[in-house]
Amino acid sequence: MQFSNIPPVVKNLLIINIICFIPFLTIDHGNPGGPFSTMFGVYYFNSPAFRPWQLITYMFLHGSIWHILFNMFALFSFGPIVEYSLGSKRFFNFYFICGIGAVLLQMLVQAIQVHSITGGFTISHPEIEASYYQFGDMAQKVYDIYHGSMVGASGAIFGLLIAFGMLFPNMELMIMFIPVPVKAKYIIPFYVLVELTLGLGQFGGDNVAHFAHLGGALIGFILIKAWNIQRT
Repeated sequence: MQFSNIPPVVKNLLIINIICFIPFLTIDHGNPGGPFSTMFGVYYFNSPAFRPWQLITYMFLHGSIWHILFNMFALFSFGPIVEYSLGSKRFFNFYFICGIGAVLLQMLVQAIQVHSITGGFTISHPEIEASYYQFGDMAQKVYDIYHGSMVGASGAIFGLLIAFGMLFPNMELMIMFIPVPVKAKYIIPFYVLVELTLGLGQFGGDNVAHFAHLGGALIGFILIKAWNIQRT
């Protein structure tokens, strides 16, 4: 597909994501904890670093070259056919609703984790490091929730993948390391199952926001059903 043939919403999303990656390289020097990422990546709602606009802006930031390449490749591959199917206005709404739903589910999971440790959904004076000491062995877990940010279009992309799978279930896809094409109705639910397994497993060293991916997928499923978009 030539760039000039990409529908308008997908094209502008690609451009904005690429533009927003430049400050990550130049201002943050590739550090996810840099000032640009801190201002526009999204934090837990009670974190001292949380700002309301982060619910939108986090979707346009990425933490590595591989992160943005994977997401933009998925947007470029699946976005145009879904945008043509939904129409540009509805696709625009779909993408951002999935992205916001993704971060809200991630925050809900974080809130449950905080509550299980502290007995409440918030802590007093989260900006003071000593506030975390009272939680003993779980102090680092609470601190990480409050001071770790989330960036990336992955939640919205998972919503997009779900839409593609629902609208074009019998379209065959070539998947890396699989020598034969696989229908969308098989491979996309498999991706969701993997995310659920990784999210529930909470494996050590895994800092991916799997529940954000699941949140985007869930919202995507609900929207396609609610809008009664017919599959082909």
